[in-house]
Amino acid sequence: MSTPGIPGWRTSAVSGETVRSGPCVVVAGGGTAGHIEPALALADAVRRIRPDARVIALGTERGLETKIVPARGYQLELIPPVPMPRKPTPELLRLPLKVRDAVRRTREVLDRHGADVVVGFGGYVALPAYLAARGRVPIVVHEANARTGLANKVGARFAAAVAAAVPGSGLPGAKVIGIPLRQSITTLDRAALRDEARRFFGLHPTAPCLLVVGGSQGARSINTAVSASASQFAAAGIGVLHAHGPKNTVAVQQVPHAPAYVPVPYLERMDLAYAAADAVLCRSGAMTVAEVSALGLPAVFVPLPIGNGEQALNANPVVDNGGGLLIPDSELTAQRISEQVIPMLRDPERLAKMGAAAQSGGHREADMVLARMVLDQVRR
Repeated sequence: MSTPGIPGWRTSAVSGETVRSGPCVVVAGGGTAGHIEPALALADAVRRIRPDARVIALGTERGLETKIVPARGYQLELIPPVPMPRKPTPELLRLPLKVRDAVRRTREVLDRHGADVVVGFGGYVALPAYLAARGRVPIVVHEANARTGLANKVGARFAAAVAAAVPGSGLPGAKVIGIPLRQSITTLDRAALRDEARRFFGLHPTAPCLLVVGGSQGARSINTAVSASASQFAAAGIGVLHAHGPKNTVAVQQVPHAPAYVPVPYLERMDLAYAAADAVLCRSGAMTVAEVSALGLPAVFVPLPIGNGEQALNANPVVDNGGGLLIPDSELTAQRISEQVIPMLRDPERLAKMGAAAQSGGHREADMVLARMVLDQVRR
């Protein structure tokens, strides 16, 4: 156990003596999977390099991290969230008090665990973490999106090191490394798993296959356009694996003897879904873009049409490099699918070139690169 008041030391359970512990890395990436997954991929990489390292995750009681972090074997410390109002509201007047309380609680966590470095990935818990660590513990910032959020803009001002997923994030001096991804993704052998994956989902063993995902909750516009194209896919000899979201349904009339159109609420085995697919039609959140690029999967990106346009910016480097197509959400129709998506899937040579282009811009080693940056701050 850690020794109160003596950061970086613990009491041996065997001898009772106070001994030096491994480095303590605190990761701040709660709220959404786009913040949590890179933080946990980094945590895994840190532990591969330094098995004696302790990794503590910061989060809030209402974030996905309450389920994801403990399931991955890491300790979670809860702090008050600090959401930033986008418009002047009464909530904005209460913000300074909320920030002060969150910073105080975060400092208690850093002191109690003897933090050696704080790594922030943006989101509600990153800003308090940066402010609590400032002048006390080295800070490393990672920005996953093409357009930097407010928390990371603040943290980068006094960070010891800054990393970004793509060029042009707006953070001066940021080292472009990609996004840390789980090893289960970066080491996935799609070709070796292809037959097993097709059997698992009930897909045709050899026909071209399109994977359709609209995020964990699905996307109505994607569901509508793709399901309306079911007969066109069948006529073209293309199978479809469509994750429509747990709260949505899609009605698809199967064509006898055609490659199967398989609708599922959720994909528990994302590794097998990627292995089964020849291409993917998806949103372009930073994590999604990073995963399909690392795997060399040609993509049809349909950016989420809300927010500040960061999803389109996330997809642009892959599209510009020839690894994908971009269709605005408002333009995704059955006709557009017939004109662009189906011809792509019926052209094996084109798919191979697009996959190679996507993978050439991917970053499979981002987790280890960031882990070394973080541990370098501990050594300093």
